Amino acid sequence: MKLYAISDLHLRHKENHEALAALAPRPDDWLIVGGDVGETLADMELMLRTLTARFRQVVWVPGNHELWTMPSEQPPLKGEARYLRMVDLCHRYGALTPEDPYPRWPGEGPHRVVVPMFLGYDYTFRPDTVPADKALEWAWEDDIMCTDEVLLHPEPYPTRQAWCHARVERTRARLERLPEGCSTILINHYPLRYEHVRLPRIPRFSIWCGTRLTEDWHTRYRAEVVVTGHLHMPATLWRDGVRFEEVSLGYPMQWRHRGGLERCLREVLPGPEKSAPPPR
Repeated sequence: MKLYAISDLHLRHKENHEALAALAPRPDDWLIVGGDVGETLADMELMLRTLTARFRQVVWVPGNHELWTMPSEQPPLKGEARYLRMVDLCHRYGALTPEDPYPRWPGEGPHRVVVPMFLGYDYTFRPDTVPADKALEWAWEDDIMCTDEVLLHPEPYPTRQAWCHARVERTRARLERLPEGCSTILINHYPLRYEHVRLPRIPRFSIWCGTRLTEDWHTRYRAEVVVTGHLHMPATLWRDGVRFEEVSLGYPMQWRHRGGLERCLREVLPGPEKSAPPPR
């Protein structure tokens, strides 16, 4: 039994849609879907219908694209209500979400808990010299602006930061209640650490990529692996002996050279042989 992961399927792109349809079944294995499936409920349902039929268990966490309210959507579904509608859709297909009890990994090995999280971002992934109230201006100085500022609504919270902080506190409380003897597989759409936001062409996009409130979660909550997406830059990184897997598929121009969706699936467990990470 294996645990695989993929994120950023972006099914509005025809090639991504076709790649999903061609994915081989793995009926004994679990699959993490790390957010940014698409912008519509139809995209979500397509993903769920396809992948729950091909894997024993699907585990989903939301990205920012699922939370967009598109101008053509009538009636519009915004913020937390939109997120909870997608949770309900997942439950119809038997997929796990951040709202469900954290399952114990049923495969071989020590006691591990699979932890899907929805945390958001709060604009704190920025240099210390940039004041909090100047974060958006700092990004705009480099002609960087995220579509979230128009399409991702935080209702009923007053701001995206407030929604993020509420999600962090709720998740932290659940993690604190885990048994001390278990390790975790932490799953979030956004990176947990600022240092892992590697965006050489658009570095100031970092403010839409996570929160510093999770910088130590990989050690505090005994992570064996941390699975994230969002950056469209798949990689295996190490910090404090913990493996960090960025598992994005991305847009067709980004994944064609990697051999397609089949080769972009990342094996999280059992994963590579445990060894000393390379020096920084």
